[in-house]
Amino acid sequence: MNPIIENIKDFLEESQIASVCFVDESGQPYCINCFYAFDKEKGVLVFKSSLGTNHHAMIKEKKKVAGTILPNEVNTLKIKGLQYEAEIVSQSLVADFQCSSIYYKKYPFALAMPGYIWAISLDKMKLTDNTLVFGKKEKWERWF
Repeated sequence: MNPIIENIKDFLEESQIASVCFVDESGQPYCINCFYAFDKEKGVLVFKSSLGTNHHAMIKEKKKVAGTILPNEVNTLKIKGLQYEAEIVSQSLVADFQCSSIYYKKYPFALAMPGYIWAISLDKMKLTDNTLVFGKKEKWERWF
């Protein structure tokens, strides 16, 4: 894997909520917002979700997703945010990567809520950061 740019890593570790956008079998888009944990070693975002949700039927191994992440506090004068493209990770890799422990370490309260852990492997990211220089963009791609 291509090393993730430090500014992107820092942003992902500081932030907490991601949008994840799916496309169903008929081509209709569907987006969710959720808490995530970031595994910087593997370039994976980890989520928790409930069974029976609309997106649960759309979570299929190797399926592509996209989304955005904003900082925990938004300053309209200093726009900052990340766009990503990713692929849903198989449940066997979720177990191998120990995604549950990564998620529950960041959100211990989530242990009390029913649901399942899933993850996406980040393929491409673009961080826009106007807090340093207007129009500053950093791009990263996983090398396969």
